Amino acid sequence: MLPNVRAMELCAIAREKCVTENYILEPERSLPVRKVCDVLVVGGGPAGIAAAIAASRNGARTILLERYGGLGGLATGGLIILLLTMDDGQGEQVIAGLCQELVDRLDARGTSVQPEPEVWGSQDPDLVEQYQRWGLVWGRKPAVVRYAVAYDPEEFRYVVNDMVLASGVELLFHAWGTRAIMEDDRIAAVAIESKSGREAIRASVVVDTTGDGDMYASAGVPFEAEEVYPWLWFRMAGVEDADNAVRAAGHGVFKTPPGEGRILAPWGAAGRIARQISAIDVDDLSYAEIECRRMVMEEAERLRREVPGFERAFVTDIASQLGITESRRMAGAYTLRREEADTPHPDVIARTGNWTKAGMLYDIPYGCLYPEQVSNLLAAGRCISVDHRVHHSTKEIPACFATGEAAGTAAAMAVAEGVRPGELEISRLQSRLKNQGASLGV
Repeated sequence: MLPNVRAMELCAIAREKCVTENYILEPERSLPVRKVCDVLVVGGGPAGIAAAIAASRNGARTILLERYGGLGGLATGGLIILLLTMDDGQGEQVIAGLCQELVDRLDARGTSVQPEPEVWGSQDPDLVEQYQRWGLVWGRKPAVVRYAVAYDPEEFRYVVNDMVLASGVELLFHAWGTRAIMEDDRIAAVAIESKSGREAIRASVVVDTTGDGDMYASAGVPFEAEEVYPWLWFRMAGVEDADNAVRAAGHGVFKTPPGEGRILAPWGAAGRIARQISAIDVDDLSYAEIECRRMVMEEAERLRREVPGFERAFVTDIASQLGITESRRMAGAYTLRREEADTPHPDVIARTGNWTKAGMLYDIPYGCLYPEQVSNLLAAGRCISVDHRVHHSTKEIPACFATGEAAGTAAAMAVAEGVRPGELEISRLQSRLKNQGASLGV
C-alpha cells in the first residue's frame, strides 16, 4: 500500500511547529479512564499501605497504585527493615493501630525481633547492648531500650499483601502516578503511565503517599524541598558468630532476621559519598545509584578483609531503592514545628516519638495532612507538612503507618459524608481512629 503523501506532509508541518531546541509541544490527546474509585492512594510504601487499608475498611472503593512490583517502599525495597520506633522512649507505646497489627502478624509467623513491653525504657546496659546488635537502639547516651522491631522484608511483603487484599483494596502494580489533572480546585483524575500506555484514574479523594509529594506538587500545592545524602542498605550471609562479628564491626552493622549468620548494613550518609543529592532530579538519582552500589561492594570487601567472622561472608542483596530520607515537604493547612515537641494538639490524628531522642513526643495535627489549595487531596508519610527538624521523626516507618491510617480513614469519611477532607469534624475522625486501635493520647 502506498503511503498517504498528504498525511505525511501534514505530520511534517506539525513536527516543525511542535519541536524546538529546548521544548517539545505535545499535541492534545484524550486519556482513556482506566478505573473509577472513591479513594485513590498513590504510592505503596508504609503510608500508602495503611491509607489504602484504612480507606477500604471504612467502606470506600479504594485503589492502591504502586510503581514497582511489590509493596513496602523503603520498608522492603530499601531494606530499611527496622520499625524505629513505636514508643516515646519512656516505656509508653505511642503508635499502634495498623502498625501494631502488622507487628502482631509478623510475630505470629516468627519473623520479627522486638523487646518485650516490660523492658521498654530500660537503661540496663546488657539489654541496651543486646538490642543495639539488632539495630533497635539508636541515639546518644544514656541509651534506652525502645519499642522497635526488626523483620524480614519478604515476610513484610507477604503480610501486607494479605492485609491489603483482604481489606478489599484493588492493587495496581507497575503503574506510575505522573500528575494530577485539575478541575478548578480539585483533582478530577490522576494521569498514570504503565506498559498499558498513558491512562487516567478518576477518584473522589486522592491520597499522596509517594514519599516525594509528586501528586501535590503537580497539583500546584506549595512545598519545601531538601537535598540529602543517599543511603543504600545491604545484607550479607555466611557471617560466623554473628554476635561477636557485629561487635567487632562496630556501629552500622546489625544482626537481622531470619536465621543465624545474617547481617544488615545501613551504608551511606554524610562522609561516605561525595555530595548531597536531590531525590527529584534524575541526574542526581542516577549518580547516587551508581556510586552507592560501587561503594557498597567496597564496604563488603572491607568487612571480609578486616573484621573477624566476615571472612567467608557474601552479599545476598542490595536495596533496590535508594534510602532517601527527605525531598519535598508539603506546605499544608498546618505546619508542625520543632518547638511544638511535647505539646498536646486538640486536633491530633497521630503521634510519634523520636527514634534517636528518648522522651520526645509529637502530636501530629490533622492540618499537616491536607493543603488549602486543593479540596480533595490528602498526604501521608514523609512528605507531610512539618518542618525539617520534625521530619526527622515523622519520616520513620511507624509514623508513616500512623499518618497513612489517619489519611485513609479521613478520605473514606469525607466520601461517605460528601464533604471535603478539610471539612471533617475532627472529634469524629479521632473517635473513628481510636476505635480502630490508633493511639492518640486524647
